[in-house]
Formats: sequence, C-alpha cells, structure tokens
Amino acid sequence: MMTRFTIANGVLTQAAFIASPNFNLRPALPNSIGICGIVIHNISLPPNQFGKTNKDGTHFVKAFFQNKLDKNDHPYFKEIHAMQVSAHLFIERDGVITQFVNFNDRAWHAGHSRYLGRDNCNDFTIGIELEGSDNTAFTDVQYDVLTDVILAIYHAYPDTLHHLMGHSDIAPVRKTDPGVHFDWVKLRQMLHDRQPQSEH
Repeated sequence: MMTRFTIANGVLTQAAFIASPNFNLRPALPNSIGICGIVIHNISLPPNQFGKTNKDGTHFVKAFFQNKLDKNDHPYFKEIHAMQVSAHLFIERDGVITQFVNFNDRAWHAGHSRYLGRDNCNDFTIGIELEGSDNTAFTDVQYDVLTDVILAIYHAYPDTLHHLMGHSDIAPVRKTDPGVHFDWVKLRQMLHDRQPQSEH
C-alpha cells in the first residue's frame, strides 16, 4: 500500500503551512551527511490539555511555534513564552497536520542531543510533534496519519529509513517524550504493513 501523502520541495503538500520564525539553514556536515533521521515528540499546551486555543482561536501550540504565546493566557506560559522553539510538523489529536518549517531547513525541536555519535540532532533530523503527553495514549488517527507522514519522508529523504527515534532517545537525561504510552510496536507494524516491499 502506498502512502497518501507527498512531499515537494520540502513541503508536505497535504498539510497546512504556517511559517515559524524559529529555523535556520542546515549546516554543511562532514561526509556529505544529509537529512538522516526522524524524531517523534509530544506537546500539549497547557500541559495535559488538548485542543486549547487563545481568544483569537489560534491553537496554543501553533502560537508557541510562531512566538505568539501570550504569557497571560495561562500560568505555565509565563515560563515558556519567550522560548524559541519549532518543529517541522505538528499532528493534532484529530489528525490535522500543520507544517511550520520546510523539511530542508533546520527546525529547533531537539535541543542538546546526540544520536549514533553525532551531536546537535537538529542539524540532520526532521522533528514531528504529536499533540499529547507522557500520561495519555495517542489517538488511532494520529498513528494513521503519522505512519503515512513517515512513509512520505522515507520516500523523499531515503537516508531517514531505519532512523526513527523518540526525543527521549537522543536527549535521555532531559526528555521523556513521546512517553511510555507511545506505542512503538504499533507504529512499526503499521509502517511495515504499508511500506512498499522494495523499501523494507
């Protein structure tokens, strides 16, 4: 079964695109290292609350990635409103996808991190934020959409194949997401079932 999503010029064509200012160019890496990994995160604003919006109807996570989070909207926001953070993609509980940074550019999602001996995973990975928390199971539609998003990334950026990781894998001291409720077995089975046999 082929994925229903496509990527053109670094953009997931089926996603809404809202540009985040929090990105930069990927650095030139040794040995011609390009985009070669996918990092799964979770996020909820306020913590453990989903689908919450500001007075203008903007999802708090989307406002956060645009540096437009109002510190007065929730006590927790006073701690984070000045942070400059982004991800390439955000997948909401109902499966709606928003892209904030072109895949070819460097989103600011991983922070201090290390993978297979390489530091600064933002340089060579794609970051996907799922609306969720460490304490809550993700929705079936999120797994469905995430599976096809990953397959589209595999197709557009073949070096990412076999390099799928959680934020906790690359920053284990600092981070716990996507959390114990994220079902890696389910995701990997769905990827296997939908992936063209030639790419296994």
